[in-house]
Amino acid sequence: MNELELLFKQFTGEDAITITELSASGSNRRYFRIVGKTITIIGVEGTSVEENNAFIKMAKHFYSKGLPVPRFIAQSLDGLFYLQQDLGDTLLFDFIAEGRKTGVFCEPEKEMLRKTMRILPSIQVKGADGFDFSVCYPQPEFNERSILWDLNYFKYCFLKSTGLEFQENRMEDDFVKLSSILLSSNCNTFMYRDFQSRNVMVKDNEPYFIDFQGGRKGPLYYDVASFLWQAKAKYSDELREELIGVYLDALTELMPVDKVEFRLQLKHFVLFRTLQVLGAYGFRGYFEKKPHFLQSIPFAIENLREIIRNATSDYSYLLSVLRQMTELKQFTEVEVRKPLIVKVYSFSYKKGIPNDDSGNGGGFVFDCRAVNNPGKYERYQQLTGLDDSVVQFLETDGEILTFLDNAKNLVNASVKRYKDRGFTHLMISFGCTGGRHRSVYSAQKMAEHINRTFGVEVQLIHREQNIEQLFDAAN
Repeated sequence: MNELELLFKQFTGEDAITITELSASGSNRRYFRIVGKTITIIGVEGTSVEENNAFIKMAKHFYSKGLPVPRFIAQSLDGLFYLQQDLGDTLLFDFIAEGRKTGVFCEPEKEMLRKTMRILPSIQVKGADGFDFSVCYPQPEFNERSILWDLNYFKYCFLKSTGLEFQENRMEDDFVKLSSILLSSNCNTFMYRDFQSRNVMVKDNEPYFIDFQGGRKGPLYYDVASFLWQAKAKYSDELREELIGVYLDALTELMPVDKVEFRLQLKHFVLFRTLQVLGAYGFRGYFEKKPHFLQSIPFAIENLREIIRNATSDYSYLLSVLRQMTELKQFTEVEVRKPLIVKVYSFSYKKGIPNDDSGNGGGFVFDCRAVNNPGKYERYQQLTGLDDSVVQFLETDGEILTFLDNAKNLVNASVKRYKDRGFTHLMISFGCTGGRHRSVYSAQKMAEHINRTFGVEVQLIHREQNIEQLFDAAN
């Protein structure tokens, strides 16, 4: 029995029926869902006792303040394992997935973002009240040393990897100037530090905050910058401004705020956080070879372009180098993401499988010939799979419905992943003996299903019937 099973048994009195490891995060911590007869709990295996203790003490303190965080349950004697409340499987990152992909957020997505920003000031202000920051790991507060660590993280793990030449002494001078500006607004509040949509859970339509073990005493601006300028978030300027307004309204209920000054100071933190993120992407991507982080770099670079476009400040040399960096060939030639187009064919095997004119070598090919053939009957021979009587024959027989359900299950998974990964072309072909009845019916139904389900453009070609139909992408 491992430590997490033992903790679970000690706390619940039940044996663990299943233990499932959850998706890995950016850290080395491992999370497990432990299911007993009557209860489900999250088990955590950490590599640092100090970091575990920091999280546990924060979680207990925040929970005592009535803040929406997971309830701490138990810790192993060696401090490397602990149990916490299971908040389900829905990350805010996934809850707003459609908005992130399209840049257009529906009202339920916007409202969840508003709720999250309303709660953040309570975590920062109420969470700091009476909290012993000396337990924070690895630093108890946001200070010059931690700022320069992050800026040099960016310099060594990202900037130098681009090959751009720059004067290190002038860069270091500007790092000190930026640090001085950031520290001018320090206050006795809790700084989450890694506040982003992957660290917020949605349970019962309410946000809960997780993974705050890197938090420390620090300024409010950092968390707002982290959340609203998250690399892949795709928040419009209008939505960002709305969410800043929601945040400031909630903050003013807890402490006095100069809203104009807040927005001015926030710009410096947005730049700093973006550089820190690029440093992390560089280390995780270039050095640890993790593709997720490499894929995020273009989004962070685009954020940086917007940030520095009209920026003027005392750290002018840093801004000059950043402008040069964003204009480097490897960042300016990143291909603009194109939408997925799906081509669906019906064809006759006697005349061969359709060629793929995209150059990708083809896609799914489904053989309809095992399905009962209406073409055997004289009254259907001159008709096609688009005619009502043929449709009725096929659907009443039922074989083709089972066949299509199986085909849809395969295709659905690919269309979803093709969209997620930015692929631009998928080909699906249905063949039968003459390319007239079964294949035509199947291709027609598949094309309608894909367009209706995924909202992508579908080009339908009934090759042997010389019929083409276009299903436009949803706006």
